[in-house]
Amino acid sequence: MRLFLAASLVVLASCEAPKTPAPGAPASAPSGWSITPQGDLNGFFDCLEENGVALVAAHRGGPAPGFPENAIETFERTLSAAPALLEIDVATSSDGVPYLMHDDTLERTTTGEGLTEARSFAEISALRLKERGRATSFRPPSFEEALAWAKGRTILEIDFKKTTRYEDVIAEINRQQAEDRVIFIAYTLGQAARLHRLAPDVMISLSLGTQSELNRAVASSAPADRLLAFTGVEEPDPRLFSTLNNQEIEVIFGTLGGRDSIDDQIEAAADDARYAEIAGMGVDIIATDRPLAAQAALNAAGRGVKSGQCGVTKG
Repeated sequence: MRLFLAASLVVLASCEAPKTPAPGAPASAPSGWSITPQGDLNGFFDCLEENGVALVAAHRGGPAPGFPENAIETFERTLSAAPALLEIDVATSSDGVPYLMHDDTLERTTTGEGLTEARSFAEISALRLKERGRATSFRPPSFEEALAWAKGRTILEIDFKKTTRYEDVIAEINRQQAEDRVIFIAYTLGQAARLHRLAPDVMISLSLGTQSELNRAVASSAPADRLLAFTGVEEPDPRLFSTLNNQEIEVIFGTLGGRDSIDDQIEAAADDARYAEIAGMGVDIIATDRPLAAQAALNAAGRGVKSGQCGVTKG
């Protein structure tokens, strides 16, 4: 394991951190778009479907030039232009603090080095986040801080990294009474079943690509009204979407994925209208690396949520 250079630590420690709310402190008044479901989250998605509108989910919060992934400042930028769900990644520091980080190591996304689980949160929070290799003034937030910030603003989709215990994240969600403003991401039936046992009121995004996988999920894990179906990132499957919608399970489809993703294809072809075409196939949530472009396309086609619908407002 590689260690920080002592000189680097001294320099970083001497930098004044950006002024952000203390963990758990009330968030400032939100600007831009906000998503504030009234009551059960499943009812919120039912309302959207009744209105014939779709949402975008901003992968890793919607990074853009100058705005790194998994940063609160990036979340604010995304919500300034789109009523988006925010997908975040939660890792855990060496002293047991859950914080936002995607990779197993620090080099790509921060000014630090080494394993994400090998540093205390005090060390982590002294780092600066990087965007495309360039350091920004933004720091990695704790999960506690991000969850408090999101209150009254949006719904967080939580991707658990391998260093992170479900129980620790759920304890913080319970402490902040945030059960109806988070979604857990599960990749297997076993994960979904365990998450449902630990937090039966929280909705779960489960990877479901076939009818047989759907049948097994409904039979063996969370009930249908706690599930959203993540249907992959390859080609849209309207038949599967129809089956899921008929069982009142919300459909998520991913256009994300880096090189050769549908996002990349759409951008290269300058064909943003394809996002609306995908929504028209029966997709309720488009998970994307291009949330602002996807939202603009939904709006242009009359499929974007409007201010005043289902607890969605524009400030």
